[in-house]
Amino acid sequence: MAEQLQISGTSREELYSSLLPQLKQLVYEEKDVVAILSNVAAAIKQSFHFFWVGFYLVKNEQLVLGPFQGDIACFRIDLGKGVCGTAWKMKEVQVVPNVEDFPGHIACSSASKSEIVVPIYSSENKELVIAVLDIDSDCLNDFNAVDAYYLTELTEWLSTYF
Repeated sequence: MAEQLQISGTSREELYSSLLPQLKQLVYEEKDVVAILSNVAAAIKQSFHFFWVGFYLVKNEQLVLGPFQGDIACFRIDLGKGVCGTAWKMKEVQVVPNVEDFPGHIACSSASKSEIVVPIYSSENKELVIAVLDIDSDCLNDFNAVDAYYLTELTEWLSTYF
């Protein structure tokens, strides 16, 4: 299969509805989680033009930088720290309209204005967060319930590859 996406639609919902089936087809026969996460991050960034898209993986009681697309990022994040650490600790999606208003926000880049972080749970233990999907935008208030819904669907699917 050619590694090219044909994303169509004008609304976020249409774009996600177009992207998700193509991602599943793209990684259909791949088994390596790093390769999968790498192309998923690239596809999201390419499709939505977000500032930063990437994954942090839970390792030794920290979130450790995984595959991403965008500027240089923080290597490690502790439980409960910043938006990513909060999503991990609280075990829930974090939608942040303005990162300057988030207590304890970790500023890996001053260009980040809004953020969404979606926990990825173990496919065997739905209470265990094993990674997070982190997306930053250089626009304020760029994420909403539509993003949370579709990115949660995406992370549920991705959990089967860990």
